[in-house]
Amino acid sequence: MRVMLDLIERHKRGDAVGITSVCSAHPIVIEAALRHALRVGAPVVLFEATCNQVNQDGGYTGMTPADFVRFVHAIAADVGFDPARIALGGDHLGPNPWTALDAAAAMDKAEAMVDAYVAAGFRKIHLDCSMACAGDPVPLPEPVVVERAVRLCIAAEAAHARVGGEPPAYVIGTEVPVPGGATEAIEGLEPTTPQAALATIEAHRRAFAAAGLASAWTRVIASVVQPGVEFDHHEVVDYCPDAARALSEAIVGVPGMVFEAHSTDYQTAGALHALVRDHFAILKVGPGLTFALREALWALDAIERETIESDARANLRELALARMHEQPAHWQRYYHAHGTQLELDLSYSLSDRIRYYWPDPVIEHARRRLFANLRDRPPPLPLLSQHLPHALRAMREGRATRDPHSLVMAHVATVLDDYHRACHPRHDHR
Repeated sequence: MRVMLDLIERHKRGDAVGITSVCSAHPIVIEAALRHALRVGAPVVLFEATCNQVNQDGGYTGMTPADFVRFVHAIAADVGFDPARIALGGDHLGPNPWTALDAAAAMDKAEAMVDAYVAAGFRKIHLDCSMACAGDPVPLPEPVVVERAVRLCIAAEAAHARVGGEPPAYVIGTEVPVPGGATEAIEGLEPTTPQAALATIEAHRRAFAAAGLASAWTRVIASVVQPGVEFDHHEVVDYCPDAARALSEAIVGVPGMVFEAHSTDYQTAGALHALVRDHFAILKVGPGLTFALREALWALDAIERETIESDARANLRELALARMHEQPAHWQRYYHAHGTQLELDLSYSLSDRIRYYWPDPVIEHARRRLFANLRDRPPPLPLLSQHLPHALRAMREGRATRDPHSLVMAHVATVLDDYHRACHPRHDHR
C-alpha cells in the first residue's frame, strides 16, 4: 500500500501519475493484470472487490474477504508475481447488500464486513453509505451518510488495531454509480460541482475530527466524484476536460487527496490520460475488462466453428446464452428489450451482465472444452487476424503464444495498456 500512497504523493507534487483499479474477480482477468504488470514493470497492481461481490456472507462470488485474498495470491504464486506488489481494496463498503433491512441491522452487517475486509488484508477502503435502508428517507441526507461512514471508519481502525500491518487508506465520496451498473439509458450526465465536492470533503473532515479520527483522516487519499464519464448498455459518455475543469481544479488545494473516477470503462486512451492529468488519478475499471474477455471468448468460439467438426465443438457462446435465459436473475433488472434486441444485449451490452455467469459450472466446462479443442488444433494465423488481431500482434511480437488462454489474456491486456499509459505517461512502455 505504501507504493500506492507514494503515487498519490507524487501526483500532488505535480507529476501526472495515477493508478488503475482492477475491479474483477475473474481469474483470467486477474492473471492478465498480473502478467501485464510484470511486462510493463508496474510498481503495484490494485485489485478491488465490491460489497456485493465479496462479503462475510460470501457475496455473489461465494467468497469472503479472506477467500478473495487467497484467490488473488494463489494466481500471483502461479504467475511468479510478488504479493508485496499487490494492493487490495474494498469498493462501496457500506450497507448496500442489506438495504432491505432497517438501518440499524444493515449497518451492523456493514461493520462486520469492513472488519472482515481489514482483517483479511485489504488496505484501500471506500466508505460508501450513500444508499437508503428500509425506512430511510430517499435520498439519504448527507449528514446521515457521513455519520454512517464515520462509524465504518471506526470499525476499520479497530480491526487494524487488532491485526496490525499497514494502516488502511480511505476513500470517501458518494457520487458513485450504483454497484453493478446503470439500469437505464443515461441522459443529461453532469460532472459533480466543485462546491458539492469540497462540501463533501469538509463534512467528512469535521466528522472524522469530532469522532477522534484525526489520524485516519491523514490517510484519506481520495474522494469519489462524477467527472462526466459513464456508460449504459449501448453508449459511452466520453470525458470532456472543459466540462470538468472547475471540478478538476477544486482538488488541487486539498492536501493529500485526489479524485477517484468510477465507470471509466470504455473511455479512449486519450480520455484516460486526460482524466489522470486532471487529478482523477484513481481510475476504476471492471466491466471493460470482462467485456474484452467476452470478446476474446466469442472470437475463439467463431474460430472453433470454422476449424472443429460440429460434433466435437464446445459451443460456448450458444450454451452461455442459453444459461442466461434459464437463469435470468443477474440481468432481468437491467435488460428490458425483447426478441433480437434482447439477444444483442445479452451478448454485447456494455454493462456486461454476462460477467456474472462465467463461474457457472456448465459454462466453465464449455470454456475448458473450447480451449482444449483449440489446443489440439491451434488457430491458423489468418483466422487470428480476422477474429483476434490484437492478440495476433502480441503473439508475433513474443508477448503471447497461440495457446487460447494466452490469446485471451493478450486481448484483455490491450485494455490494460491504455490504463497503464494513462497512469504512467513517462514510463518506458513495452
